[in-house]
Amino acid sequence: MLIARFKSSLFKPIDSAFLVVFRIGFAVIMFWEVIRYWSHDWIRQFYIEPEFYFKYYGFEWVHPWPDDGMYYHFIAMGILAIFIGIGFLYRLSALLFFLAFSYIFFLDQARYLNHFYMVMLISFLLVIMPANRSFSVDEKLWPKLRSDSVPGWTLWILRAQFEIIYIYAGLVKINSDWLNLEPLRMWLSTRSDMPLIGYLYTQDWAVAIAAYGVILLHVIGAPLLLWKRTRLAVFIIYAAFHTLNHFTFNIGIFPWLTLFGTLVFFDPDWPRQLKEKIIQRTGPANQNAVMTTHTVNNQAVMTTSKLAQNSLLVFFAAWFAYQVLFPLRHFLYPGNVSWTEEGHRFAWQMKLRDKEAFADFTILDPVTKQSWYVEPEPYLTEKQARKMPTQPDMILQFAHFLEKKWKQDYRLDDVEIRVNNYVSLNGREPAPMVNPSIDLTTIERTA
Repeated sequence: MLIARFKSSLFKPIDSAFLVVFRIGFAVIMFWEVIRYWSHDWIRQFYIEPEFYFKYYGFEWVHPWPDDGMYYHFIAMGILAIFIGIGFLYRLSALLFFLAFSYIFFLDQARYLNHFYMVMLISFLLVIMPANRSFSVDEKLWPKLRSDSVPGWTLWILRAQFEIIYIYAGLVKINSDWLNLEPLRMWLSTRSDMPLIGYLYTQDWAVAIAAYGVILLHVIGAPLLLWKRTRLAVFIIYAAFHTLNHFTFNIGIFPWLTLFGTLVFFDPDWPRQLKEKIIQRTGPANQNAVMTTHTVNNQAVMTTSKLAQNSLLVFFAAWFAYQVLFPLRHFLYPGNVSWTEEGHRFAWQMKLRDKEAFADFTILDPVTKQSWYVEPEPYLTEKQARKMPTQPDMILQFAHFLEKKWKQDYRLDDVEIRVNNYVSLNGREPAPMVNPSIDLTTIERTA
């Protein structure tokens, strides 16, 4: 009985207004991100100039386009974002955008960002959603598509996805460093010149409220978004939190993307309700327009075959099993995940570590005993050189790059490579992270 009711709620028609707004908002944010990459010259800096790219395991085959190809790639992404926003060839545009963005994501491991991973997930979900049924070019070109309704699963899959992200963002902060206010205290102390509230950033009591408040907001506040009585209050707190994050840490589109995503927790017809309230306030002359707007809802009936419904249910089960379990994989590895980095990515481990590190390499020809001292900076971008010494798998990748380069440039049959690497985690004294006696050329990379 309960399963039948759950299944019924997933496929019953609901107002499509929320999905239209989400589609347009997502597209606007993605277009703005493309503009940011152009205006800051990041396309050249990140994807054209580097001599070496750190690869995700299993994605070593992903390489940048030659010549000006990366510029054309970003132009295409901007056009696809516009097409998604206006709902033109929506399914194809959403699929191509997902593939294009995923390609950018997998180009360089040093560029990993949690919100880029989130964009990849959301853009994939949009591919399977009928977000072009109303307020789109597609429904003008193909009137049979037109409908003010979408199946309920479109709302619940987005809600579930954002709930997982929010709750994990809180749970991962229940660790000794965060509960001792680090690294938040270090970061905020450097921003004490922020207008109006900067003086609070040097006060431990204020930092403690922020540190513990974030945990409560995500672990308790996120589920309360599902309850109508508390939804608006929690949304306002989230809005304040994300706005403060933007001005304090300047973390790109992440605050706006997550804040915009929080709107899916309101009733699916909230954009229509908001429009009606605005029209009502303009005067009695517009009451007919209000009634017209209101009565179009839910005219279409969802017709989905049993096979399609069951296939979607299997997909949802697999998708959310991955979303819930994969972030927990760091428990399979020994040690602190913020130190070892094993299981850190794709797990919503956000704002948990501050690492100061350096690494230099010694290359030895075992035959002649000639050695070379190598600093990574000449071969890496500033971002790569800052990131690599903090992450063992990236140190290993760079060592393998040096091995290949030295064999080619110096016509050597064999080399040995060792690293001198020290890391400070969240203000601790620097300590070696990689054993300096190990020849890194003998270590195979694993997942």
